[in-house]
Amino acid sequence: MTANEQKESKLLAQEKSVVVPGEVLAEGMEYLPSHGTYRKNDRIYANQTGLLVVEGKVLKTIPLAGVYLPKRGDVIIGKVIDILMTGWRLDTNSPYSAVLPLKDATFDYIKKGADLTSYFGLDEYVMCKIFQVTSQNLIDVSMKGPGLRKLKDGRIVKVNAQKVPRIIGKRGSMVSMIKQATGCTVSVGQNGLVWLKGEPAQEILAVETIQKIEREAHVPGLTERIKTFLQERTGKEIDSNLVDEPEENRNYEERPRRDYSGERSDRGDRYGGDRRGPPRRDYGGDRYGSDRRGPPRRDFSHDDRGPRREFREFPRPGPEGENGGGNGNDGQENGGESRQSPAPRDDNEQEE
Repeated sequence: MTANEQKESKLLAQEKSVVVPGEVLAEGMEYLPSHGTYRKNDRIYANQTGLLVVEGKVLKTIPLAGVYLPKRGDVIIGKVIDILMTGWRLDTNSPYSAVLPLKDATFDYIKKGADLTSYFGLDEYVMCKIFQVTSQNLIDVSMKGPGLRKLKDGRIVKVNAQKVPRIIGKRGSMVSMIKQATGCTVSVGQNGLVWLKGEPAQEILAVETIQKIEREAHVPGLTERIKTFLQERTGKEIDSNLVDEPEENRNYEERPRRDYSGERSDRGDRYGGDRRGPPRRDYGGDRYGSDRRGPPRRDFSHDDRGPRREFREFPRPGPEGENGGGNGNDGQENGGESRQSPAPRDDNEQEE
C-alpha cells in the first residue's frame, strides 16, 4: 500500500462555509473533486470563492457572485426585446441574447406575414428552455414543454444567478415554503429572474423572503431561519416535511448495496432449480414419443388422399443428329426413341 492509501481521509473545511481559491478542503483519496474544486496529490483545493457543498464524498463550490452563462437544458425567463421576421429575440439576463423561432414558440399555425405581436409583444416575459448553444454563443430557446408559457401579470424579481440554487432549495424546499406561506405562484429561472403572482400584500412578502435568502445564502441554517421568518409574518404553521433535514442529522455514509442472493434462492425454490425464472416448456418424449422440442413433422407421402401420383418421364429433345434428340422421325432414323406412339395394328389387315 502506498502512503496516500494509508493516510486517513478527512474533511478540513466545514460544509456551507465560504472558501477562497487555494484553500485545502479535504485530504485523502476518498473525497472526489467537482465543480469549483481540483485535486493535487492527495489534497482537494478550491479554485474559486464560493460556498462549499458536500454531497456524500463529492466536494464542489457555488460561487457567491457572477453573471449567468447560458447552458443547454436550462429553464430561463426571457424578456422580448425585438420581433424578427421568423421569431422573437429575448434578453436572457446574460451577455448573450436568445432567439425564439416560430416553430418552437407555439403549436398554432402562423400564416406568413402574420402579426407576431399578437403572440408575444415587446417587454413581455416568457418561460422557455434552452435547447441549443453554439460555439459562437448563439442561443435558441423553445416553449414546447411542461411549464413553459407566457407569463401574464405578476411581477419580476431579479436576483444573483449564482444564488438560484439556494432560492430553490434542496428538492424545492425553499420555493415550497414560500408558496405555502404566501399562496403566490412562483417560477424561478436559472438565469436569475423570479416571477411571482398573487395578492399584492403576499407578493411583497414573497419578494422580501427571496431577497433575504439572497443576502444570507452563505450563512448556515438558512432553511430554519426562513421557516421562522415566514411563520412570524403570516401566522401559519409551515409543513415540516418541506424543510431540509438538519445538517447534524444527515448521514453521508455510502448506502449498502441491495443483496439479491436471497431473491435468487427464492426463485430457485419456487421453480425447482437455481434459475432466474420459470423453466422452459418441455416438448419431449412424454407427449409426442420422441426427444424433440415440438410435435413430429407430418409425413405427406401417404396421407388420406392416397399415394402420390407418379408421372412418366420422357427423354428431352436434343439437337438433330444425336441419339434421343430431334423430333420423332429423326429419332427413329438415328436410333433414338420416338416420342410419337406407333399406330395400332389392325388384326383384320391381310399380310402382303
